[in-house]
Amino acid sequence: MHLIKIFMVTAAICLNTAQSVAQELTQEKQILFTYGDFYPAEVSGYEILVIESAHFDSEDIAVLKQNNTTVLGYISLGEVNEAAAHFPEIKDFTFGKNEIWNSHILDIANDETRETLMGIFDYNIKKGLDGMFLDNIDNYTEFGPTPGKKEALIDFLQFLNVVYPNIHLMQNAGVSIIKDTHPFIKSVAKESIASDYNFQQKKYQLRDEAIFQQLLKELKEAYDEYEVPVVLIEYAETRKLKKDIKHRLAQTPWPYFIGKIDLQGIPEKG
Repeated sequence: MHLIKIFMVTAAICLNTAQSVAQELTQEKQILFTYGDFYPAEVSGYEILVIESAHFDSEDIAVLKQNNTTVLGYISLGEVNEAAAHFPEIKDFTFGKNEIWNSHILDIANDETRETLMGIFDYNIKKGLDGMFLDNIDNYTEFGPTPGKKEALIDFLQFLNVVYPNIHLMQNAGVSIIKDTHPFIKSVAKESIASDYNFQQKKYQLRDEAIFQQLLKELKEAYDEYEVPVVLIEYAETRKLKKDIKHRLAQTPWPYFIGKIDLQGIPEKG
């Protein structure tokens, strides 16, 4: 009897260890965010791949879709960078400037702005992408610069779903308005719950433990209530910090990506 108990305990420990390792491998392997240029044939095996689609034509997208499950392009629904191709079209309808990213705040209620954004969606969907990663959605929360435009955002998301019924929209941030957006999105991404990049000092670091737990709690509550799949995005440049981030994220069930803040390269595994 004692031998059976010992065997059962040992087996349970081994199983838990195997499950833990499998979870870590699955969590990290599932997601890739990279906005730089690369050879499409060299990137494969990801469940979700988020790219800057301007680097790729329809043939490239076809290769990426053959080798990866879901391929999304990047677009900001809250801001427009001065380097963006569509900036000249909508610059006169923006509100203010985000100096960190050299971008301007969008007015998504503006007809010209919506028409320009729809053109970008149309171009990317026709090129073969499965959908789009929607950046700067937190602009429409009470903590952002345009909370009064939230209803216009919801209307735009609803319209996208009518025009493209099968589109995959991944919302970035804006956890507090998932209650409004969840009918129109397929997933939500959240940056830096475990890490905390300091833009002024250009320093990679861990987030304060108490703040990490609070952000985790808020995300879990939204996940439990609205059942929207979650993706985590973290930033690190050293193996030590990456290891510390992984240790924190082990308590979550969600897939994650860890890379450098500019998201230009493809991080090595490990």
